This record gives sequence, C-alpha cells and structure tokens, in this order.
Amino acid sequence: MSCQGKDLWPELVGVRGEEAAATIERENPTVSADIILDGKIVLGLFLCTRVYVWVNTSGICVKVPMIG
Repeated sequence: MSCQGKDLWPELVGVRGEEAAATIERENPTVSADIILDGKIVLGLFLCTRVYVWVNTSGICVKVPMIG
C-alpha cells in the first residue's frame, strides 16, 4: 500500500515523544502521531493516517516511527 507524504522518521529515535509527534504531524499533515509506551499491545490494523511513536518510560522515542 502506498501512503501520501513522508512515511518514515529514523532521525527521531532518541527524541522526546512529544517533539517527535509534533515533527511527524508537521512534516506529513495527513497523519496523526500517537505516543505509545513501548511494549503496549496495539491493533495490527494498517492505516495510512497513523504513526505510532514508541517511547520508553522516560518518554524517549525508541523505535523508528513509520506510517502504519
């Protein structure tokens, strides 16, 4: 499936989750960035309008955010 706009943000690993989410939504206004605690179970449904920002308990992005 091909989604609109930028779909991958490897440069945000190590950044605070709130800052990462704001950057993602600014760089691709077609998506909503959701901050999720790493290890939490989420639905496996692929959506072109969603990016999960996986953070650790300190609120730091620990996985590459991508559309899905």
